Amino acid sequence: MTLEGARPLFLDAGEAALVVEFGRIVDPAISDRVLALDAALAAAPPEGLRELVPTYRSLMIHYDPLRLDRAALIALVEERLAVPATLSRAAALWTLPCCYEAPHGEDLAEMAALMGLNAPEAAAIHASALYRVYMYGFSPGFTYLGGLPEAIAISRRSQPRPPHESKAVLVGGGLSAVASFSMPTGWYVVGRTPERLYAPERPSAFLFEPGDSLRFEPIDPATFTALEARAEAGEIVARRQAA
Repeated sequence: MTLEGARPLFLDAGEAALVVEFGRIVDPAISDRVLALDAALAAAPPEGLRELVPTYRSLMIHYDPLRLDRAALIALVEERLAVPATLSRAAALWTLPCCYEAPHGEDLAEMAALMGLNAPEAAAIHASALYRVYMYGFSPGFTYLGGLPEAIAISRRSQPRPPHESKAVLVGGGLSAVASFSMPTGWYVVGRTPERLYAPERPSAFLFEPGDSLRFEPIDPATFTALEARAEAGEIVARRQAA
């Protein structure tokens, strides 16, 4: 279901957060509306606004209810939505190196077999797509991506698998993602990137911005090892260009 062009829903999340929901599907047009409102509020934040959290289909607005009334906040949001939307920055296109080969693509063969493919075919399909960065969530730097090809749009596991390595490239639930930290997961680990998506010592701790585009570039294990060493030394090994 999409609410594109319609008045969004205003949902309470406790006593100090308001969720502005634009739709119920993963869709670039809905994401554009979320990001435009995020940019409009960030450009001129009202007194009492604490934090803005964009997601696939909604913007969560954390606010101080002693300084900013809910009704006044909704009125402000509707006022900002009435103005033609503009984003505060141009989207970027990122090329992210990814090794699909052993030992990094731990679940690639399993996922491929479930989808009626072999491992090289599944890797090639994953690397052929152009993805959209929709949001961060779950853990610092965990990047949720849309645009996964239907041929590998597998459901998540019924039970979580043991912890994977950090920087794992994942598929599951019809989406792709990149995990910054080691953790158990219900997603399938199809590859691994040498890049650090979250580095708190950098001027910008998060590498991508919601709304950016991303391609995966297949690399072999030797290249992975070399790039990982450079990334751990502080170099950004992903390549950025204007979208």
